[in-house]
Amino acid sequence: MGCFDEAKSMNFSLYGQWLGIISIILLIALGIVDFTSHWAFSIVGWVIAFLLVLVEIPLCFKLCPTSPKLDGFISYFENCYFRAVMYLVFAVVMFLSNLLSGATPLIAAAVTLLLGAISYGAAAVMGQAFASSRILGGTGTDNVV
Repeated sequence: MGCFDEAKSMNFSLYGQWLGIISIILLIALGIVDFTSHWAFSIVGWVIAFLLVLVEIPLCFKLCPTSPKLDGFISYFENCYFRAVMYLVFAVVMFLSNLLSGATPLIAAAVTLLLGAISYGAAAVMGQAFASSRILGGTGTDNVV
């Protein structure tokens, strides 16, 4: 299943995962851009990006050895409800960083995090099973009923 098949699948957890990948890229890139003026929020953005890499990219676990404790923690987030809450908390943190320090480029990352939370929330409300993109090392929607 390619990228276009995943886009046509109407599985909102896949949309949430792709928005998460966009958020990771924005958090890292805009954190670098904004580091000189708002270093604390840039570091918070990098920490969020690191957590999202662990949660969103299944290929990382195939390449890196992990402990059973970390595997158990990550498997806790293979539920659309928990991912929606996690993304919402991350979005609120990034929006608060913009309120506290004035308008920063990190607002773009906050918006994509919010859209990811909405996507995962829609998948949870619609009862869609969690699916991860094949391109990122997941199973795609082949095993989703």
